[in-house]
Amino acid sequence: MFFQHFTVPLHLIKYKRQSDMATILHIETSTDVCSVAVSEDGQVIFDQEDHSGPNHAERLGTMVDEALSFTDNHAIPFDAVAVSCGPGSYTGLRIGVSMAKGVCYGRNLKLIAVPTLELLSVPILLREIPEEDALLCPMLDARRMEVYAGIYDRGLKPIRPIQADIVDGDTYKAYLDESPVYFFGNGAKKCQEAIHHPNAHFIEDIEPLAKWMQPLAEKRFLNEQFEDVAYFVPFYLKDFVAKMPKKLL
Repeated sequence: MFFQHFTVPLHLIKYKRQSDMATILHIETSTDVCSVAVSEDGQVIFDQEDHSGPNHAERLGTMVDEALSFTDNHAIPFDAVAVSCGPGSYTGLRIGVSMAKGVCYGRNLKLIAVPTLELLSVPILLREIPEEDALLCPMLDARRMEVYAGIYDRGLKPIRPIQADIVDGDTYKAYLDESPVYFFGNGAKKCQEAIHHPNAHFIEDIEPLAKWMQPLAEKRFLNEQFEDVAYFVPFYLKDFVAKMPKKLL
């Protein structure tokens, strides 16, 4: 189950003073949804989501300011900033990482990078998946029939690296022939018509949100997996391709 893999181990909690537990600001901007959360002692204590986007450039600064004000008013010091690092929207990732770096510089905090497809898997792992050998295939929409996808086991161990897939009936056949595969994320819906296999399961309405980042960020914090604030860049997966606005075509 999920909590066996990602919550702070009890033997570590037992010997840590309350003041030593991590307080983390979480920023997620990899899709049209903009979200910010704060976790303290393994619990989410602040959460804001904006589903009206993409408008990260307008909304993210305000949401982060409100999160910082909330913690400052409660005299809660931060230990780190966690940011969803991709793949995903080029513009969204750039805005999110830039904001995370700014907060880290301004408050002298550690930077934690959370892979977006792992983050997308968190709400799935909180559900009851009956098959012990089930595989997870989080998908983010790219363009046409292309998705950014990875394949993981139930412990989020990578079974296949993240890559851009052009999806047809055979794309994941080797995995589907061996195990049940759960497809989810905003790229899964458009693949449902192409994948017809008895082991294929599609779960709707799963989004990468800041409030789901806590267990992944906490694990990296405890393992001291921090990024270089000066040189860290998002995992874009593919080079950015500028598009001409339709009204100019």
